[in-house]
Amino acid sequence: MIVGGLAGVLADVVVKGIGLDLVGAIVVGILGALRGGWLFGVIGFWPGGGFIGSLITAFVGAVVLLLILRAVRRR
Repeated sequence: MIVGGLAGVLADVVVKGIGLDLVGAIVVGILGALRGGWLFGVIGFWPGGGFIGSLITAFVGAVVLLLILRAVRRR
C-alpha cells in the first residue's frame, strides 16, 4: 500500500488535471503496479527488484492509467 500510494501521488502530480485523494492515489498506484508489471513484461524490460524497482513499475503503470482516465473523461 505504501508503494501504491507513493506511486499514485507521484503519477497524479505528473499527470495534471485528475486531482486524486489519498485513497484514489493508493488504488491507482496498486492498479498501476499491475499494469506496469504487465507492460514491462511485454516489452521485455524489468527495472529491478526491491523498493525502487517496485516504485518505478507502479509509477509507470499509474501514469498510463491516469492518461487513459483523462482521455476518457474528456469525451
